[in-house]
Amino acid sequence: MFCSRCGLNLTKEYRATPIGNVAPDETSDTFRRLRESIGARYGIERELGRGGMATVFLAQDLKHEREVAIKVLHPDLAATIGGERFEREIKLAAKLQHPHILGLYDSGNADGLLYYVMPFVKGESLRDRLDREGMLPVEDAIRITLEVCSALGHAHEKGIVHRDIKPENILLAGEHALVADFGIARAATEAGQQKLTQTGMAVGTPVYMAPEQSSGEAVGPPADLYSLGCMLYEMLAGEPPFNGPNAMAIMARHLMEQPPSIRVVRSVVPEEVEEAIFIALNKAPVDRPQTAQQFAELLAGTFGATTTMRVMRGTQTRRLSSLMAAQDLVPPEPPVPWWKKPTTVLGIAAVALLAAGGSWWAAQRGGASGPSVLGEEARRVAVLHFTDLSRDSSLGPIADGLTGGLIQTLSTSPSITVISRSGIEAYRGSTLEPDSIARALRVGFLVRGDVEPDRDRVRVTVRLDDASGVRLRSGSFSVAQDSVLFLQDSLGTIAADLIRAQLGEELRVSTLRAATTSSDAWLLTQRGLQQQRSAEAIRAGGDVPGSNRAFDAADSIFILAESLDPRWAEPAALRAALAYRRSRLVGREPALIRPWVETGVAHADRALALDPNHADALEMRGTLQFWGYIQNLAVDARAQAQTLARATADLERSTTVNRNQASAWATLAAVYAVVPEKTTSDVYLAAQRAYEADEFLASASIVLGRLFLAAYDLGNSTSATDYCRRHQQRFPSDVRAIRCELYLMTMPASTKNDIARAWAVADQIVAKMPPSDTTLNRLWMNILVAGAIARNASEDPALADSARRVVLRSQGDATIDQPRELAFYGAFVMTILGDGDEAMRLLRTYIAANPQRAIALRDDPGWWFRSISSRPDYQQLMDRSR
Repeated sequence: MFCSRCGLNLTKEYRATPIGNVAPDETSDTFRRLRESIGARYGIERELGRGGMATVFLAQDLKHEREVAIKVLHPDLAATIGGERFEREIKLAAKLQHPHILGLYDSGNADGLLYYVMPFVKGESLRDRLDREGMLPVEDAIRITLEVCSALGHAHEKGIVHRDIKPENILLAGEHALVADFGIARAATEAGQQKLTQTGMAVGTPVYMAPEQSSGEAVGPPADLYSLGCMLYEMLAGEPPFNGPNAMAIMARHLMEQPPSIRVVRSVVPEEVEEAIFIALNKAPVDRPQTAQQFAELLAGTFGATTTMRVMRGTQTRRLSSLMAAQDLVPPEPPVPWWKKPTTVLGIAAVALLAAGGSWWAAQRGGASGPSVLGEEARRVAVLHFTDLSRDSSLGPIADGLTGGLIQTLSTSPSITVISRSGIEAYRGSTLEPDSIARALRVGFLVRGDVEPDRDRVRVTVRLDDASGVRLRSGSFSVAQDSVLFLQDSLGTIAADLIRAQLGEELRVSTLRAATTSSDAWLLTQRGLQQQRSAEAIRAGGDVPGSNRAFDAADSIFILAESLDPRWAEPAALRAALAYRRSRLVGREPALIRPWVETGVAHADRALALDPNHADALEMRGTLQFWGYIQNLAVDARAQAQTLARATADLERSTTVNRNQASAWATLAAVYAVVPEKTTSDVYLAAQRAYEADEFLASASIVLGRLFLAAYDLGNSTSATDYCRRHQQRFPSDVRAIRCELYLMTMPASTKNDIARAWAVADQIVAKMPPSDTTLNRLWMNILVAGAIARNASEDPALADSARRVVLRSQGDATIDQPRELAFYGAFVMTILGDGDEAMRLLRTYIAANPQRAIALRDDPGWWFRSISSRPDYQQLMDRSR
């Protein structure tokens, strides 16, 4: 609550205190009075937190034996409202029954204290998550917003406006959002409107408050939608659209200024999403969506089709097109690994080190005199590999470690997008001009550096170039070689200062968590990774025995690093990653793969015993277990299922620890493709998170292919077309990128296909397949072409016969296609042609070979078979095969 006349906050902003951190203050007047008045009904345990309007207590509902939260209004607010009107308004709010509204159990007056009782939700608030993560994945932000929209729509229909939508009032229970505090906001405005207006006080939070609300005018549903727009903006941009030193300043900005573009800060946010937010943030209520449903439809429209909204809501759509893409289920081979999270320590030691022996300077170069005009790419930054200028290349490991640490540190800033280590790896030692690299990576700035001997010390130089290669600023400092470990965060701060000067605005970076204080152990991990890269190069040259010796040498170095700091988990995690890499190089025999998988899991176990939240170790253990599952290393079906469950749990936990663990998300997408309980939506979301976290991931081609197939299976032609285009632009020779064009021709929107082009694409795909698979793939592509022809039949009915003939001559038999998936594809083409009888005949062939698919096709036939799913023989086929 704040005073709209003076602009001062009258109470502090509410941030719920974590459960268990507030000791019960049995001497407090509120605690004592509450316990004495309602102690017979509720066992008051402890205070959970205090906000601007109320104090919250955890209690036991003694009659129903359940935990509850009791909110007690502050005395000044309670006096303003009055007990009778409070009770009347709370009763209205209690009638709100909705899956995304936190309900009310009870309310009353306890010795002058106005209180109400709610379910106790074991989770966190949206504010907690934003404080922890800064920004949310786009799909998470949209999903939360749509759920809040649904709750608001229900309340608005009942004539109730919330008036205080903000992250603190959105509770996250599992994967779902719950809107809290309808009662208190309703009571504090409607019941006490006259008194509040007289005293110049308005209920709400200035950062999220609509202009008409802050000026004390009557508010309706558009005010809630304005607040929701502010909240969605913050979820995507990492900060709200308007902020300021006090409530009056914030209020003025809401009234006078336009919100900054989200896409300047975060280019992955679709333009349509940004536009929907800006519509919700219009100054005049009449220019905003008038209902929650209208705002939801604006957001739904940004994803191209209602089927995409099923992705946000956990649809049970099953995989269709990806049945024959079994090779995509294999977890991606790791790139030449690197130490992704270099140890960093920042504190008195680092500061003293710089003060005693280091010097720092920065100078304007190349005519740059101040902040440049910023476009979307200007906030994209690439840190290129630092150059080792020593004569004997002895500083290479230090250069690599500083590069990785700088990328990691700068990546913590929400104001810029930093290209991942995967993205810059191709430019290690490149002779390309800086402007060519900048164009390829679509960045506005390049951070480059080098390390060189400086007597008994190491000199580190950092340079900032613009996209044209012009030197803007640079800096240099000298430190003792055994102290380089302690400079990771200092180097990040220096680079941030260089970039900040060009952006002309604040650029915050976070200090990375220290993991080891042993410079020798840190340096050995860098040398081990250098040796591992050497092994990869030797293998690429065809010398398998030589590469194996080099891999052994890398492992020995990691062992030594582990011995120097037995409490540091990183060396064991790196050994697990190395074992996984070697398991992919020994061939296809399970007997050769098994020892490496078991060895890698043992290394990961050891790392996790030291650090249970080591995201890389969790990812690697999950990946190794999934690789073992794919190779059928388990002794029986039960053990196989347990292996898959453990792999899933580890990978999911890895992405929980680090939501930007891109490679873990990519592997999860493959895992979800085989987990029976998971759906196309799960595959889609995991792949989307992988690509959003790192568009330059080593397995980006597989991820894009998976995103296309998931969008295709969901019937979302807009997204499918977009992912196909991206795939073809980045990986034009990848068979998946070529094949997606043929798939698109089978979608309902494709009624003017170039049939000659379809046959040419099919021929191109078959030519890229291994000779052993030519026959099956030829038939498969033929049927996809038949689908393209069938889509044109509405324009030229004579084409229907052509499509039918292609399908029938491309069915093969069990010797060519044992799972009879060609019949499945053929049945789909027959539905396009409207031939339900022939579609059913082919489906019977397929279900006879795959009875386990009947339940999924019965529960959700997808867009392929929806047109025939109501036929009695379709239902009978699926029921009979259960």
